[in-house]
Amino acid sequence: MVRVTKVDLSPRPVEAMSPRQLERRGSLLSAALALVTEIGVERLQMKQVSERSGVALGTAYRYFSSKDHLLAAAIADWHRLLLADLVGEVGAGRSASPTERAVRFVRRGMRAYQRQPELARLRVAVATSTDPFASEALQGLARADRAALGAVIPEVPPASGELVRHMVGHAWQGELTAWVTGRTTLDDARTRLEEMVRLVLTPYESPPLPA
Repeated sequence: MVRVTKVDLSPRPVEAMSPRQLERRGSLLSAALALVTEIGVERLQMKQVSERSGVALGTAYRYFSSKDHLLAAAIADWHRLLLADLVGEVGAGRSASPTERAVRFVRRGMRAYQRQPELARLRVAVATSTDPFASEALQGLARADRAALGAVIPEVPPASGELVRHMVGHAWQGELTAWVTGRTTLDDARTRLEEMVRLVLTPYESPPLPA
């Protein structure tokens, strides 16, 4: 009987990549985001990303298992940079209440996606992917959301903080999806999101000091 050796076709983990491999990966991600903004998610093909990035198509599949995996990783990387900017902008305003800081956080986040509508469509499109590596990238995005929000509202007790951050993250994704799919206007989506944030965080406000 001939024994068939099973070949592992999983993409290489980021933490195991050399500097040169990380550079190639970054080129693929940058090319994917540029093409999404130019031609949209639906028309993008891996071959186009390969040609734009200068990375051979076969090599590209060593980094990303599918188009969905590539696009999920690309929006996750972009979103992490956005979160870093938001934390830098909002987290510095400690004189504001936790609720107002969180409201500013999601408001500015929605504005960023308003300025990049194709990236908003990309985030919504990849959310339904069944590719396990795409799902892993999106789980990382959700964790980054929760960590960033935790940095903005550290006053929320640890016992309830995880749930609060989870609720805000899901509300943000839900309103972004409603806007992208045409079920609501951007203004209505933003208003609902901010009202939800206030509703969730108001119980954690410090009571006013007695006069």
